[in-house]
Amino acid sequence: MDFTKVNLFDDTIFLASTERGLCYVGNNEQELQQFAEKKGALLIEMVNEESEYATQFIAYAKGERTQFDVPLDVEGTNLQQQVWQELMRIPFGELRTYSQIAEAIDRPTAVRAVANAIGRNPVLVVIPCHRVIGKNGKLTGFRSGIPLKKKLLAIENITQYKEFGK
Repeated sequence: MDFTKVNLFDDTIFLASTERGLCYVGNNEQELQQFAEKKGALLIEMVNEESEYATQFIAYAKGERTQFDVPLDVEGTNLQQQVWQELMRIPFGELRTYSQIAEAIDRPTAVRAVANAIGRNPVLVVIPCHRVIGKNGKLTGFRSGIPLKKKLLAIENITQYKEFGK
């Protein structure tokens, strides 16, 4: 499994891929190592930030790209796959709630399961889980932390949310 580091908004973002596509995006190196171990993969650092993955992330951060068109290599349960597909339907600059995602996949009573599936999204930003907020309008869980979620929403000019705890 190859990985590269991209510096976005004073955060180091790790992008890992297999020969089939992008399989991990996050800002925690230990989490990346655990992900690779779980897959039985050896991590090989690619110092070339000119990879298509890195290029698209940098363009996104600069506001020059609104979506990604890279191959993905993500594994998950049927529910997770349904949720992740629905997340990819959220347009750039728009928000959805966990309840709206559950309703969209015809599982309106499975909000917690949907939230769990969103939390297990291995390719943050590409599968835009940062566009999901609580039904009360508050920013809630994000695997790479609320500060990064706020930065990602700012790229998309999304400001119609409440600060967590307010």
